[in-house]
Amino acid sequence: MNAAAVERGNQDPGVPEGLPRALLHLRSRLGVETLDRLWIFPPIRRGRKESGLVAAGFRTDDEDRRRLVTVSYVAERTGVALVVEPTITPEGDAPPEAFPRIMLGVVRRLGDEGKGEPREVEIDGSDEAFTRLMEEFDSALLGVAEP
Repeated sequence: MNAAAVERGNQDPGVPEGLPRALLHLRSRLGVETLDRLWIFPPIRRGRKESGLVAAGFRTDDEDRRRLVTVSYVAERTGVALVVEPTITPEGDAPPEAFPRIMLGVVRRLGDEGKGEPREVEIDGSDEAFTRLMEEFDSALLGVAEP
């Protein structure tokens, strides 16, 4: 990606509804009771289209393991509609201490498209912690979208 494209990407409005709606999708499908933490990667924006990735670690019956799932999303605002399409993918399980290394690998694979390291958010099974995260978003962004 050339410098002009990177600069243009920094100015693209993207689709601010994408990330919060992907997070709500994750909560509605898998709950927060066993959600340990989230890694929220910076979105990739191209005009009124955006794609993003969130990794989520869930506690398992084995205290020494966490289940990893990813939520990828593609969001687009056309002149007619807003479409947010989140996809949850099970990735396997690993010891919790391996997750920082796993996230660094994701950053490397994103290459020039990625614009930094993920934000780590501890949830620790707390609905209140998840709600605090969601309060960071304008409530107008949280309406129902076409999945």
